[in-house]
Parts: sequence; C-alpha cells; structure tokens
Amino acid sequence: MNKTNITPTYNENDDVYGSADLASELPKSMFPTAERNPRNVFNAIRDELMLDGNSRQNLATFCQTWVDDEIRELMDLSIDKNMIDKDEYPQTAEIEARCVRMLADLWKSPTPDSTLGCSTIGSSEAAMLGGLALKWQWRKKRAEQGLPTDKPNLICGPVQVCWHKFARYFDVELREIPLEGDRLIMNAEEVLKRVDENTIGVVPTLGVTFTCQYEPVKEVSDALDRLQQETGLDIPMHIDGASGAFLAPFCSPELEWDFRLPRVKSINSSGHKFGLAPLGAGWVVWREAADLPEELIFNVNYLGGNMPTFALNFSRPGGQIVAQYYNFLRLGREGYAKIHNACYATAQHLATEIGKLGPFEILFDGDSDKGIPALAWKLKDDSAIGGYTLYDLAEKLRARGWQVPAYSMPTHREDLVIQRILVRHGVSYDLGCLLIEDIKRALIEFENHPVINPVSAQVGSGFNHG
Repeated sequence: MNKTNITPTYNENDDVYGSADLASELPKSMFPTAERNPRNVFNAIRDELMLDGNSRQNLATFCQTWVDDEIRELMDLSIDKNMIDKDEYPQTAEIEARCVRMLADLWKSPTPDSTLGCSTIGSSEAAMLGGLALKWQWRKKRAEQGLPTDKPNLICGPVQVCWHKFARYFDVELREIPLEGDRLIMNAEEVLKRVDENTIGVVPTLGVTFTCQYEPVKEVSDALDRLQQETGLDIPMHIDGASGAFLAPFCSPELEWDFRLPRVKSINSSGHKFGLAPLGAGWVVWREAADLPEELIFNVNYLGGNMPTFALNFSRPGGQIVAQYYNFLRLGREGYAKIHNACYATAQHLATEIGKLGPFEILFDGDSDKGIPALAWKLKDDSAIGGYTLYDLAEKLRARGWQVPAYSMPTHREDLVIQRILVRHGVSYDLGCLLIEDIKRALIEFENHPVINPVSAQVGSGFNHG
C-alpha cells in the first residue's frame, strides 16, 4: 500500500510574511492536510482578530473587557483545570465554595456559612437554575395539597432573552409586564394584576437591559406581603442581579433588594460583568439551603469520586472562578466601591454633557440608587436637525470605533428608540470625554450633510446577559 509523504511546507528561517504558510488564503472550510509553523499560524489568526471591534470601545456590552495582569497569570495556571472534577482539583472546588459563602454574606443571607449556591458559565445559566428551583418548590407544594401542577407561570418586567428561553425550555408561562407610556420597568401594581395560585415566582431585574434601571424590589416585596395577608397566596421572588448584585452592595448599601427581604429566595449575578472576573463566570445563591430542592442536586460518580452538582453545564474551566476569588481578596468592599463609583461618576458626566447637546432627552442618568453605571437617551421629537435617527448616530460613531447601540423598546413601546452607554471598569472619565467630542462632530456632520435615507434597521444592541 502506498503511503503519501507529507513534507513540511515551511522553512524555519522564513520571515512570517514571506513564508509559504501565508502565501495563500488560510483554509476556511476544508480540514487542512499538512501541519504548519505555529508562529505563522498564530500571526495569521492574530491578524484576522484585528477585524473585530476594539472591546474597550464597546459601550454596548455589560461584560468585563479589562483585567489585571495577575488575573491573566492565574488564568494561565488554571487553563487545564476542569471545574467539575472536584476530586482531582479539590482546592479549586474549595475556592468556589469560598466565593459562594462570600456572596451569601454580601447579599445578606441569614445563613451565609451553610446556604447553597454554585458558579455557572454565566448569569443566564444561573438565572435558569433559580427559575428551576422556583418551579420545583411550587410544584412540590401544590402536589402536597392535591392541586394541579400543569400551568406554572412566572411574572417579570422587560427581561433579557434568557428568561424567555427558560420559560420555553421548562414549560412555564412567562407573564412579562408590557411597557406603558413612561413606565419602562415593572411596578407593584402591574405585578399584582398578574399573580395567581399558579405563579411560581416574581423576578425583578436589578439593572434592566434596556434602560439600565433597577426595578423596585422592596416595593414589589411589600405588595406581595400584603397580598399574602389578604389572600394567603405566598409568592416567592428571585432577583435577576446580573449587573446590580455586584453594584448595589458597594455603591447603594442601604437599598433593600437582597436577602434582607425574606420573600427573596435566590439571586443570580454575572461575575464577568461588574464582578470584574474574565468572561465565563456566573453565580446563583439561595437564601437558605432549604430554598434549593434536594431533587435538583445530582450526586455524580465522576473521575474517582462522588460529587454533588446542580449546574446545567458540566465540564468547564476553573480559571474564571479562581480569578473571581482573586478579585474578592484583592479589592474587598473598599476596592469594588472605588471602581464602581468611578464608573458612576463617568456615566453621570456623560449624561450631563449629552443632555447639553440639545437633541437628546436623557431617560436614565447613572444614579447609583436607581440603576447601574450607564445612561440612556432618546431623540427629542423636534430636534433631529439633519434628518438622522439614533441608528444613524450609532453608525457614525462606529466609524470611530465606538459601539453605542440604538434599539427599539419591547412590547407596547416599539415606537420608542433609545441609545445606551454602559460604563464598565476601564471606561475612564477621559475616554468618555473623547466620546463626547466624537458625538459633537457627528451632529455637526448631520447638520451640514443631512441624511436622505435614515437608517431604519436596528443595529446590534449588545444585549448579552451571561
């Protein structure tokens, strides 16, 4: 039988851009036959990555785009650690457990040393675990009373798509409160219109994706307390704190949204957003161990040991969890407060300066008691000199590298188009000043060169939850 000899296609002395490897287009569909020089392949892929946007100028994403050098080193040390294999990597498992206890303490659990929680790949997975616990608790209670369990529903305001996925995947009716007039978030009155004996829970969002506002957790909790007194209906709450759960404890510590409210049974958050960890870190913590149904916990015999698990994902890297623990130790409450308050200051400066420009009405200005470090605005009805839309402004800013999303609002307010800036760690005051100058230049250009065919298709909104 003839064997095909595959000879090397490179000379180690060749310059990268004079090499045979880069003398033709890289394979795009067919699996390559020959091996290549690693230096050449690395440089070719790195060149392609230049075509991505600059993540530091991405003011759409909630996700962390700046990390310490020490975090990069810890990620390198942990790249081969499988988070799920607690028998082989017991110290990484211990670090995860420490993080859960620290978060339970941060979020005011009455039993931070003994309650349950876990890391996830992001807050979308964490939200689904919280929703599953609500459904199983409701179903168990109904079954014990001999009542039907086939029509569960969940109440929420304008939520990120992960809750729509949860409802579809796990067969729960999602009763999403539609927007109305100037009310762009849930309120207690609208919640009470929709709850009934089949409601598994109410999910306020601490930092709504669209306008960045906190929904009124305490107000809704108090209303549900009154409802229970009047009707006997005991409706639990899960807090989607994807962003706010790593902000409010440091910047608005008096705000009651967490386990200080007995009706709050679980909280999810993104470690890779305002938790400042690298991408791929989420958390869910229950108020007390009894709030997580035992039936959802699997004891798995895996790679030499028995281990409990209640995540949707299985094998995943441990570096993000190690990096999260580094942040907790490195920053503490003091450091997180300094970083996030600096973000709030930049957001409020941007809101003030954009409001001064004339054409824009600020809808949210980055108030730390009312939302996350961000701002949102709309065009005033009579002020768009030059015929442009916010979509046009977003496209104009993209030419300078800025990603500042424009998008229409959800159900019943699709007519309202807004634009949003998310201020994360690394978006400095000075960087914000440079953005303002680019917005001013864009407005002058629109005035001097009116837009004939305004952009009507929605540009990318960056609504990433996980």
